[in-house]
Amino acid sequence: MKFAFKPSASLNSLVLAGLLATVGAGAMAQTPPAPPAGSPPPAGAHGERMGRHDPAKMQAMIAKRQAELKAKLKLTPAQEGAWTSYTAAMQPPAHGPRPTPEQRAEFDKLTTPQRIDKMKEMRTQHMAEMNAAMDKRGEATKAFYAVLSPEQQKTFDAEHKKHGMRGGHREHGGPGPQKG
Repeated sequence: MKFAFKPSASLNSLVLAGLLATVGAGAMAQTPPAPPAGSPPPAGAHGERMGRHDPAKMQAMIAKRQAELKAKLKLTPAQEGAWTSYTAAMQPPAHGPRPTPEQRAEFDKLTTPQRIDKMKEMRTQHMAEMNAAMDKRGEATKAFYAVLSPEQQKTFDAEHKKHGMRGGHREHGGPGPQKG
């Protein structure tokens, strides 16, 4: 007995479809072309956060929140001085100057253990400055809170819970207030 294989039109179509599918899958698996140089960062988790570090935007956000809080508290003229002191103390600290090329050159001359010690010293100083600034804000908040009426204190407590400790670190990737 002899078997003869006769390709049919449907088999040819099937082979052609498989070949096209293979080529198409390869084309879809290619990486997209890189964006042109100088284009804005892609919209995504990191790209959206970059704008939050714009000092002008941050200052505008702080001013807006302070204006909203002041309106909700319905401050009396006698409380305006305490409000001014409070808002001045709540301003974010200015960033220190960047190292000069001379300072960088001196740092580059250090050995690795010396650099580690220098970084530890700088970190300790920075943490002490941050702690002092937080203490100053805490004392300013307590002083302002003391001049508020009981009803204003309830409003302040509610607003501070919304934007206080939980909301204060959202720009650093921490949890923020949930809207729901």
